[in-house]
Amino acid sequence: MHPKVGEAQEKMHKAVLHMQDEFAGIRTGRATPAIVEKLRVDYYGSEVPLQQLASFSVPEPRVLVIAAYDKSAIKAIEKAIQASDIGVTPSNDGAVIRLTFPELTADRRKQMVKVVKARAEDGRVAVRNVRRHVRQELEQLEKDGDISRDDLDRIEKDLEKLTHDVIAEIDTMSGHKEKELLEV
Repeated sequence: MHPKVGEAQEKMHKAVLHMQDEFAGIRTGRATPAIVEKLRVDYYGSEVPLQQLASFSVPEPRVLVIAAYDKSAIKAIEKAIQASDIGVTPSNDGAVIRLTFPELTADRRKQMVKVVKARAEDGRVAVRNVRRHVRQELEQLEKDGDISRDDLDRIEKDLEKLTHDVIAEIDTMSGHKEKELLEV
């Protein structure tokens, strides 16, 4: 494999990982720490991800319990959750914060599926942009005489196969997330 294809593979993999993180934050009817762990909390004047300030547990399928390492951060965590777009009001008993996720309505599920499709398309676009950028670099190498036309064709075929495989992976992930959202 040509180093440029290896570079493209690495960048495409990062795009897929980013999309996985995005999907994890899209909630289904179940509670999961991924929904809130990346929320930014104002902790003594610094924006800190919630996962650095608290531990999470899921005692029931639709209940997420957030236990702050520092009890003085509970108010800030609660404020960050209320300011986010997760649509759940936190309840605080002084020791832990509980989030009880309601059942998703059919309309809400359909909206979430649209979000998943949009994020998947963003992922596909990112992968295609990597392909286009690497192809331009390869064509420049050929123009400069660093690689032959035959090498360019062979490398471009590898790049095309890689792109196809990564987009198929994105489609599979998107399909799984949509199925997860639509199951009642």
